[in-house]
Amino acid sequence: MKEAKAMAYVNMYGVLATLEKLCEIDEEAKKICSQLKKPVSLCFDVSGGPCCTLNFSSSGCKMSEGSYGCTCKMNFASPEKFNALIDNSKPGMPVKNIPQVLSFLMGPFTKLTDRLTKLLMPNEEDLKNRDFFEESTLLTFYTIAGAISALANNDSISKQSALYTVDGDVQMGITDVCYATIRVRDHHFETIKEKPDKPRAIMEFNTIDLAYGLFTGTASTMAELCAGNIYMAGMISMVDNMNRILDRVAVYLG
Repeated sequence: MKEAKAMAYVNMYGVLATLEKLCEIDEEAKKICSQLKKPVSLCFDVSGGPCCTLNFSSSGCKMSEGSYGCTCKMNFASPEKFNALIDNSKPGMPVKNIPQVLSFLMGPFTKLTDRLTKLLMPNEEDLKNRDFFEESTLLTFYTIAGAISALANNDSISKQSALYTVDGDVQMGITDVCYATIRVRDHHFETIKEKPDKPRAIMEFNTIDLAYGLFTGTASTMAELCAGNIYMAGMISMVDNMNRILDRVAVYLG
């Protein structure tokens, strides 16, 4: 069962945060950003939930916590209202620089989120294109990495696993393709979209095809572990707890 507040954090730190990587690696997204005449910093402030600002410019997108420096802002009365933005494209209440909010939301922002949706929820025909397949899998990886921390900090079931996770950095990655750090401090999780300097634990998939199979449930984690295609090292209890949270990620993003 999903919890609305936890879902709001997944949507913010998992789904929307992946716009950063989309604008970095996707040619269509780069083109949309390049057409921006001036930077736009759009804040989504959710009552009882997350508050983050997406900073867009001609060079890409960066997400920051809080509303500091935002040029426009949209409030949501509840996590459910924010989730409706993601699920049904229902906007919240514009409260700052309303004309810019509406024009950006209905223009570049919608184009970017539509592109992200296409890549995160691909059809079989799209996946026949190898470049599309690889980009889709990469973006799914970063979405999952963000969702791990979102749920560890906010989902009642995942928080139990977080409670038993010791401090340190977990390196999660696809070998020689992409990496993320899951940083744990006092049972609070943070996702950093780069390789850690000194991981305390490692979980790594040896190919992008294997990662796709694991993400979609078409590959067996146990079978791939036994075959040596999933590499684990270090403080294995950290990986075990993270895998329990990954089970919840599948519920929220499935």
